[in-house]
Amino acid sequence: MTELDVPELYRRHLSSGRAGLAQFTGGHLETDSAGARVHASGHEYLDCGGYGVFLLGHRHPVVTSAVIEQIGRNPMATRLLLEPTAAVAAQALAAVTPEGLDRIHFVNSGAEAVEAAIKFARAQGRKTLISAVNGYHGKTTGALSLTAREVYQQPFRPLLPDVLHVPYGDASAIAEVLAGQPNRACVVLEPIQGEGGVVLPPPGYLREVAQLCAEYGALFVLDEVQTGLGRLGTWWGADREDVVPDVLLVGKNLSGGVIPVAAAVTTDEIYAPFDKDPLLHTSTFAASPVAMAAAAATVSVIAEEGLVDRARELGDHLLLNLRSIVDREVPHLGLDIRGAGLLIGVEAPSAHIAGDLALELLSQRVLVNHSLNASTVLRLTPPAVLTEADLDWLFTAFVVALKAVGARHRGTAATLERTS
Repeated sequence: MTELDVPELYRRHLSSGRAGLAQFTGGHLETDSAGARVHASGHEYLDCGGYGVFLLGHRHPVVTSAVIEQIGRNPMATRLLLEPTAAVAAQALAAVTPEGLDRIHFVNSGAEAVEAAIKFARAQGRKTLISAVNGYHGKTTGALSLTAREVYQQPFRPLLPDVLHVPYGDASAIAEVLAGQPNRACVVLEPIQGEGGVVLPPPGYLREVAQLCAEYGALFVLDEVQTGLGRLGTWWGADREDVVPDVLLVGKNLSGGVIPVAAAVTTDEIYAPFDKDPLLHTSTFAASPVAMAAAAATVSVIAEEGLVDRARELGDHLLLNLRSIVDREVPHLGLDIRGAGLLIGVEAPSAHIAGDLALELLSQRVLVNHSLNASTVLRLTPPAVLTEADLDWLFTAFVVALKAVGARHRGTAATLERTS
């Protein structure tokens, strides 16, 4: 297949908008990958993006081998018989979740995990849903109701009823809503807002919200699809404040970067209706043996290779060096570098500058992500297996890219500050 065929096939069968965006960024075709490196159209890229999926890097040998071995034996199950790989994966995940969260409901994506959490809440009589402004929880109908972003919601209204959005980081706003909804509400939050622009809440926020939920009989769901399994330099964002939610949502990293898989993890009490009736909420492809092999292997690799500590150490190193580069090369741009572990945001004074920086980094063969709910913020979600050579590449690329952007936008930050 030639490079000319693929964009045309995208336009004809997939998305003409996606094809146009690809042409804007060079039209390269991603063909293979390993570790932190991705190859496209004969070029090698350093992957510091991947939307939080590749904590283990691409094609980690342990996960890949587990998946290949499972494909050789039994990749899909009949669903009529018990399948041992799912049991092993559930045991592995429950062993690293906060205490008391022992019941695992496997699904295929983060959005499906959110949908399962909404059903958990409704089965418990908690029908008022509360999420945070600029939070991101997926785009299926129920999840989209929680994703408080007008541009994604508007074309698909009406969405779920009885959904309220409060400012992120403001526990008093949640308290005010819960006071009027005793024993009827479910609060769904991210420990750090990823798509919202790597927004860190005030210290103690999650703990206070958990206490409020307990006081008013609300269900507390922590969406760790992006932040969980070591991304923040702790096993879970919940661990940063020693919080145990009622439901923990897991995804992205659980795949090991090989097979899509996610989960909603909860307590015996909350899972009871689904325990009683195993057909109450099902999916043909959920907990497929091949995905379960990936999940079990992934949890094992994170633990055995010390990737949680590695993510914390690498994150501290990246924050220190990126801030130093910005201060040295482009102080006039007014960029803000923030994050935890290997979830790092680079906020520019405008979406134009953020986009310009993303393209300059792409020209240096470094892949980063934009933020769906924050157009001024680039996100870095690199793997915890970055080598010294990878770090040298990243820092050099940032220097070159920032110099180019800084030269084009001298005085921009000061002008924006005067007019804001």
